[in-house]
Order: sequence, then structure tokens, then C-alpha cells
Amino acid sequence: LAEFGTVYRWEQSGELNGMTRVRGFTQDDAHLFCTEDQVPAELMGCLSLVKIVLTTLGMSDYRVRIGLRDPDSAKYTGEPELWDKAEAACREAAKQLGVPFSEEAGEAAFYGPKIDFVVRDVIGREWQLGTVQVDYNLPRRFDLSYIGPDNQPHRPVMIHRAPFGSMERFVGLLIEHFGGDFPVWLAPEQVRILPVSEKFADYTAEVENTLKAAGVRVTVDASADKLGAKIRRAELEKAAYALIVGGKDRDARTVSVRSRFTGDEGAIPLDAFTARIREEIATRKLMMREKSAN
Repeated sequence: LAEFGTVYRWEQSGELNGMTRVRGFTQDDAHLFCTEDQVPAELMGCLSLVKIVLTTLGMSDYRVRIGLRDPDSAKYTGEPELWDKAEAACREAAKQLGVPFSEEAGEAAFYGPKIDFVVRDVIGREWQLGTVQVDYNLPRRFDLSYIGPDNQPHRPVMIHRAPFGSMERFVGLLIEHFGGDFPVWLAPEQVRILPVSEKFADYTAEVENTLKAAGVRVTVDASADKLGAKIRRAELEKAAYALIVGGKDRDARTVSVRSRFTGDEGAIPLDAFTARIREEIATRKLMMREKSAN
């Protein structure tokens, strides 16, 4: 069972922080019901999913934390032997994942241990994002059962997972991570076409339609501003590519390419550029803009 649901948490006003710590947020929450024998494989599938999310988005500076119960605390529910099973499953899965992990007593949910992915932001602060939790206890409290191969009722194990965690927090950290310069496949505006003048409206429309047909998010700056102003605006508004269209481009069926990541690339055949950007989108190519040294 899975949903993107809104959840609320009464954070103190002094703890609120932009998109990263809020009182209401969206969580990609899912609950998997499985047999005890299926726990290792299902748990690894959940952890691998979180790892894929972070790797695909270039957020590689993270650590894994296993939250365990504090035996001296009364907030945890369930029998100690069930907690031991769940904690052992978390440890083994973390080892198989192949990333360093730490254990912290008192960080478990009240119903079971959890494996958190803690990401470091651009200024070194740590934030919990994805989480996976093993729960032997709530299925018992809700009296859940399934009929096994022996035609007898058995208690399932529940795995809670949220690969992104808080969507608001994740997006906030992602914006900071890229400084707003998203890779092409993530950029809200992948291409902005800058016609030199209205004389090239027909070829501008051809370029626009060709790119849209390829699934590219494209806009046209058809304003009467000078080309330098259009280029500057595209730069400030972080379009991944600015394509300048003039007379030579129309005659040669090219576009003059300016990339946020590599700068001025000169004239490229329209078909070649279309194939290139399609590949960058399809492969989710990670591109980082070089920061100027101060």
C-alpha cells in the first residue's frame, strides 16, 4: 500500500527552517506486508530503491544510520525477541548494501528499528531523507494475518518505506545541491530559443516543434529585446540550453548552442542537437556547472 500523503508535525517555531523543517509536508509513504522469510529480500529492495534515488540525483554525500530501541525507554511497544529479530534484519541488510553505517540507540520508531539515509547539504548540515523500517509489532496490534501454504493463519511482517522522506525537504536540498542549475533532464526549462529577430519566426517555430516532438521542455523568447538581453535573461532564469537562431542557422539548418554547463558551443545541426538532448534526458546525465573561484 503506497501513497503520497500529507503529514503534520508540531515543530517549535524556532526549529522551522525553509523547506527542510516544516509543520506540514508530503511523504512518499508505503507499507509492504510480507512473510518472515521474505523480509531480507524485501528489505534489500527498499534500501536499494533509496540508494538509486540518491545516486540518480547525484546526492552521494550521505551515511546510513540504524535507529535501535533504547531498552531503558518505555516508549517502545512489543516483545524484546521481536525487536531482536527486526534489529538483526536491519544490520544484515545494511551490511549487504555495502555502505558504511552507524547504530544509534533511541532512534527507532516506537514499533520497530529503522534504517535512515542521512544526507549532508552544501554547507555541511545533515538531514534525514529516505527511511526504511522493519515492524513486527503493529501487525500484531492490528491482529493481521494471512493464510500460508499449510492453510493456517500466520502473522505478516510490515516494512515501512519512504525513499524520499519529506518531498519538501528533498526538493529543498536538491535545489541547494545544484544551486538551481539542474541537469538537463531535471531542468524545468530545458531549452530556450532566442531568435535574433522576428524575421526568423518560421525557422524558430520549426526548431520549437522539432524539440517538442522529441519530448523536450522548450520555450521561445520572442521579445523585441536585443540578443544580449535575451541571453542574459536565459542565464539568470537558468534555462539549461539557450539556442540562438539567426540567418546562418536557418540556411544551414543549425542552432547556435549556449549551455549552462559548457558555455558557448557554436553552431550544431538541429538534428544532432535534438539527438544529443534526447540522450541526456533518457540517460539522466548528471551535469554540474563549474563554480568560478573567488
